[in-house]
Amino acid sequence: MAWDIGAAAEEFLDATVYATEYRGDGVRRQVEGMQLLPEADRRLALERFADHYRRATHTRAVEVKLLKMIALVGEGLDDLPLAEERTAQLETVAHAHTFSYVAHHEPLVHAEVAAGRPLTPGVIATVRRSAAVGTYCPAALVDLAATLTAPVLNVGEEWAERAMADERWHELLAHARTAGSAKPSRAWEKRGRALLGRLDGDAVREAVVEWLALVGRPRTVHLERGPYEQDVDNAFDPFNADALRGLAWLLSFLPPHPGAVRALGALAESALRKVSGIGPRNPKVANAAVNSLARMEGDAALAELARLGTRVTYKRTAKLIDAALETRAAVLGLSREEIEELAVPAHGLSEVGQAEFRVGEATALLEVHGTRAVVRWRNAAGKELRSVPAAVRRDHAEELKELKATVKDITASLTAQAERLDGQFLARRRWTYGQWRARYLDHPLVGTLARRLIWTVDGTAVVHADGQLRTLTGAPLDQDTAQATVELWHPVGREPAEVVAWRNLLERYAVTQPFKQAHREVYLLTDAERNTGTYSNRFAAHVLRQHQFHSLAAARGWRNRLRLCVDDSAPPATRELPRWGLRAEYWIEGDGEEYGVDTTGSGSYLRLRTDQVRFYPIDAPHNEASTYRGAYTMRRGDGQDPVDPLPLTEIPALVLSEVLRDVDLFVGVAGIANDPTWADGGPEGRFRAYWTSYAFGELNQSAETRRVLLERLVPRLAIADRCGVEGRFLHVRGELRTYKIHLGSGNILMTPNDQYLCIVPGGSAGSGTVETGYLPFEGDRTLAVVLSKALLLAKDTEITDPTITSQIRR
Repeated sequence: MAWDIGAAAEEFLDATVYATEYRGDGVRRQVEGMQLLPEADRRLALERFADHYRRATHTRAVEVKLLKMIALVGEGLDDLPLAEERTAQLETVAHAHTFSYVAHHEPLVHAEVAAGRPLTPGVIATVRRSAAVGTYCPAALVDLAATLTAPVLNVGEEWAERAMADERWHELLAHARTAGSAKPSRAWEKRGRALLGRLDGDAVREAVVEWLALVGRPRTVHLERGPYEQDVDNAFDPFNADALRGLAWLLSFLPPHPGAVRALGALAESALRKVSGIGPRNPKVANAAVNSLARMEGDAALAELARLGTRVTYKRTAKLIDAALETRAAVLGLSREEIEELAVPAHGLSEVGQAEFRVGEATALLEVHGTRAVVRWRNAAGKELRSVPAAVRRDHAEELKELKATVKDITASLTAQAERLDGQFLARRRWTYGQWRARYLDHPLVGTLARRLIWTVDGTAVVHADGQLRTLTGAPLDQDTAQATVELWHPVGREPAEVVAWRNLLERYAVTQPFKQAHREVYLLTDAERNTGTYSNRFAAHVLRQHQFHSLAAARGWRNRLRLCVDDSAPPATRELPRWGLRAEYWIEGDGEEYGVDTTGSGSYLRLRTDQVRFYPIDAPHNEASTYRGAYTMRRGDGQDPVDPLPLTEIPALVLSEVLRDVDLFVGVAGIANDPTWADGGPEGRFRAYWTSYAFGELNQSAETRRVLLERLVPRLAIADRCGVEGRFLHVRGELRTYKIHLGSGNILMTPNDQYLCIVPGGSAGSGTVETGYLPFEGDRTLAVVLSKALLLAKDTEITDPTITSQIRR
């Protein structure tokens, strides 16, 4: 009987491609049997497979199986059919994060490798990512990934492609890629130092710093999200991430250099930047950068660690930074606070807030204005120039690059130092007069902040104005300061007349404080809180955006866990106050029950509801409550007795005020009532009543401070004749309508009938670009929003944005 290859091919397809039941060993035996056929028969079978594919009546899964069988049965043969189709199908893999969500493609990859055909770099990247992630990844794919040694890194990230462009660095990159542990082993370090010894260390550092500057940029190869995947396109490639760790370690083996220190700090922050549904991009990379900074000698690395200590909120990385600073403090015999103060670099500033840099024939004049650095230029004749001289751009590119980096470093340091100083109220820091002058008032960088704050010298409040320390009367400080003690002034406990007098003095000298101090909100105990005794309901019954609240809480030194819509429990948001032996708690709970409406795709609540503020001894057992909502109960260990909350009357006034100020900030910034787009009440309108009552309701303490300030500011505005503060609103008279801007939320009502006007602030709101003249302090975004809206609406006939004009003119 003649051999019928066509029938055999059909039978093979029925058993391997069209079968509804998976039979792994049976399929393998069928394939092996077809591979033993003579070449001519195999080619006839392959053509039959191709005919089935071309019918185009199959599902995608069947098409992929047909392409796979062509590759497997045709192993060892050239000129197989459907080569372009196989290549195109495999290229879809290059845009997947892992194989978890690309059905049937993994066998196709194995088939191509078995057939001796090379994989493209994009496909190799997906194989490696799948193996690196490890979740549900078959051992065969992990083994395959281990054999794929080229390219040395995965394509798709700009930094990696730039690094691979020069073959000189391939061996170094290959070694960096093996950094799979928390810290470099002795063997890894020995190998790394040997490689560095064969290369030019300066060239290595320059190259690595250049690559790290590209980390976090948009991918060069877009990744499609699977049905259950999060924002993988903005995450770090997990295969390349180990190489980043290794490069960070290698920098610590080289002599310390400001560029390397700067690059490691930026890498840590980039690695901790949050991605939707994932959280921080890659904490392991951030930890490697911190560990490398901790290994480096010199003030620059210490200063960068101290700066990161004020910026990093991710718990594990923050602990590493704390440990590094504590270790360095112990070696030097200093406190952690002293280390942070001594570590602040001058960044080339020769005087407080000023420096000159000679660049060729030109001079760069660097000055600190507020919380940012600016540069002016003069030519050889001393004439002011509008921009960077052409000769400097042409002949001194490296010096210009370093100057720009210095400006960026100063601006970043000023922000970090302002936040550190703002936290000194609860730290109870005191300095001798000599220490304070050296570390604060006369420090080239910190002095630009310290000279805009009020201090007490042996109880006498002073501010730096007209080149010297002056008291509240404006007179120079006249006392023996040799043994004096200096503290940061706080308005709690001060007479209202004194606070007002300080505001007037700062205004007279046009001092803009780096944060609210003279205008700082003070939260005194209310009668309602005396009645409740052990808790405050002042900031209860609000609805907050959970993720924004979580970030704000971390930035203000609070610990919090994201609430997930799962069967779990969590403690309240807490802030520990070791200097006072206290722990503050803000009770919160997740809002809603509908998955995907009240939660993100990963199950974390979008919104929280707020409840009480309480205080406990710092070592008291923690309270916990269900993340689904429910009463808080104290979680006690064996033998632990319950601990009652402390009476609010026993909490020091400064502590109570600062904690409630934090909570007011959370409500004021993260609350949905401050969002102009929530006028419809959100999902099913269930927040409409809350939004309306808060968005235009009574002013909280922060808004009341804003009201008092605006009463003084409005008369100085160019639109003063069109504005006035009345009660809770700034009233603005336009040509078309009259508007009321709420001083707490920034939301707007307009005549007639108090119609709502929705204006969403742009990204620059609060950046300080609004032309309002003198402001007594920096950092109040809502104040900037209110003023910018007032300036806009006073000239409502000039508004061109159709989303605004359509509301005003209807």
